[in-house]
Amino acid sequence: MASASIFIQDVCYQHRYIRSRDTSLIVERPERLTAVKVGLAAAVARIQDVVGKPTEDPNDLAAALDKLTLGAQSSSVTAPINVVHSSATLDLLNHPAVQFTHAFPDHNTTQDSNEYLKNLKKWSEDSAEKISKGDSEIPEGLAQGDLYLCPESLNAIQGALGTVCESIDTVADPDPSTSKRAFVAIRPPGHHCGEDTPSGFCFVNNVVVGAAHAHLKHGINRVVIFDIDLHHGNGTQSLVWAINAEAQRQRLEAEARLESGEPPSTITPGLQIYYSSIHDILSYPCEDGTPSIVQAASVSISGAHGQWIENVHLRNYESGGFWDLYEKDYKKIIRKAEEFVQSTATNVNEDLLVIISCGLDASEHEYASMSRHGRKVPTNFYAQFTKDARAFAEKYAKGRMVSVLEGGYSDRALTSGTFAHFCALSLPEEHTWDESWWNEDNILKLQSAVKAKKPKGRASGSLSAPLMDSEQEPWLRRTLSIFQYLEPVPFKNSKRGKSIPVEPSSRTLRQRKIDNASASNPPPAKPSPAKSKATEKITSPGTTNLSSLKSKAKETMPNAGGIAENNGAGDPDEDSDPSSTGSLSSLSSLPDSVQGDERLVEGGGHLSNSAPSKKLPRVILKLGPRPSS
Repeated sequence: MASASIFIQDVCYQHRYIRSRDTSLIVERPERLTAVKVGLAAAVARIQDVVGKPTEDPNDLAAALDKLTLGAQSSSVTAPINVVHSSATLDLLNHPAVQFTHAFPDHNTTQDSNEYLKNLKKWSEDSAEKISKGDSEIPEGLAQGDLYLCPESLNAIQGALGTVCESIDTVADPDPSTSKRAFVAIRPPGHHCGEDTPSGFCFVNNVVVGAAHAHLKHGINRVVIFDIDLHHGNGTQSLVWAINAEAQRQRLEAEARLESGEPPSTITPGLQIYYSSIHDILSYPCEDGTPSIVQAASVSISGAHGQWIENVHLRNYESGGFWDLYEKDYKKIIRKAEEFVQSTATNVNEDLLVIISCGLDASEHEYASMSRHGRKVPTNFYAQFTKDARAFAEKYAKGRMVSVLEGGYSDRALTSGTFAHFCALSLPEEHTWDESWWNEDNILKLQSAVKAKKPKGRASGSLSAPLMDSEQEPWLRRTLSIFQYLEPVPFKNSKRGKSIPVEPSSRTLRQRKIDNASASNPPPAKPSPAKSKATEKITSPGTTNLSSLKSKAKETMPNAGGIAENNGAGDPDEDSDPSSTGSLSSLSSLPDSVQGDERLVEGGGHLSNSAPSKKLPRVILKLGPRPSS
């Protein structure tokens, strides 16, 4: 039996931002999946080290892939990993679990319960046409900076949901030879989306749809959700509350019928969910202090009115003090889950499933603008918590546990967090990890080894095998081989029409840094004769000719490669924070549709045929050092 499964859904790359060709302020980007795959590849390589080193040449891709469960296994590895390149999808408007979650019938209204899903489908289908006319594809009243769609977003959303359901089918399979633990690499995330309220990058709630699928298809009536994202899963909690309330109503009605002498009810037991979250109460969606939102993110209730909710707030810690907080406070969500299991146990059905809403943005390596309250959760948390959650699942849920990617926005946070998380998810119990695997030095080596110069028009994906350095450590060479298998097909951004401004996201710092010197000393109205031709093409303060800017950038800036081109990364070994500096990404890596384009980079870095209706602060272009000859 495979110790754990990896489910990869590459159609999720298709969800991308198309309002503007500048994506320097977009943190929920397709390249997130590439960074996650690097972490998964490193985890598999390290697991091979611990469980059984391959005897073949680690440079041999076939030898490395032989250690991944796709058929017969080499006897030298006793903890094989099952890798699924999923093609699963579902119909948003007709799938029972999606209907259960996002089209919950309201018996007090005649409104179409499917209205939100129909609207979401239409928003996606009409997005390119709306943007070509200078409008936003996101309806007024919804967060323009946090939500975006393109026509292919529907493929990504349906593929993500289909893959979550596929992973649950695998772990719920009674066949003892199937893996009982799975990690699902998908996007967009889901835990901020309620029944019909998209927000915070989320359009559907992946984990609640997964819980509903486990209930409807596999008869699993109790689900435990551990949410470890930096941000409170307000959408998940609101859905769980409604689902638990309905189960409580059914239970009370059945008890009333029994008391009145009626025969026992034939109603199928309702789904009960325990939802718990460890999050920063000062961050989204609570940062504005809205009373109802802060209260919801702070409530803990154990059984009353059929509700099982536990919220724990992250706190700052002194060096070495994190693990005291972990044992005293953060593990409380597991202790309360045990109370849920023991209080809801019946003789009818003991089935239970554990789901982790696996956000990685509380990481010590996350962008400062995203994790700006100094929580800096150590990377080893993602290993230790996974180990403890896994022990809980072994005790109460027959080992069945599915982890679904939520947030995490810097490449380094995603890679290191996934690395630690999957090691703990898949290592046999008799083995353990070494914290040094994901220390900063090793993560830097990993990022440097995986970086690949991408040709024009390519936004992600490994287009050719990274160079195998004979002096590289064996685990790095194996990681590169495995990564090639996990990331087989690059994707390409397609051409889109007219651009509209990038709205600032409520998930990141809203105040951008402004060059005060430039603001107080604007350039002269006419260029000096001594100025270069590139400078002569500046038409107004904050407005620069793109061709000239690209030419200048190519003269002074090295290729800004990384695990994936990171929207403003200047140093391939450092994660640039796109929302703290507003810096432009490497212009030499812009898609073919932009190369040679004579349109202008407006204030905020947005490509536009006309001045945008709302100006954003100027972009300060930061050029890297001149490459050594």
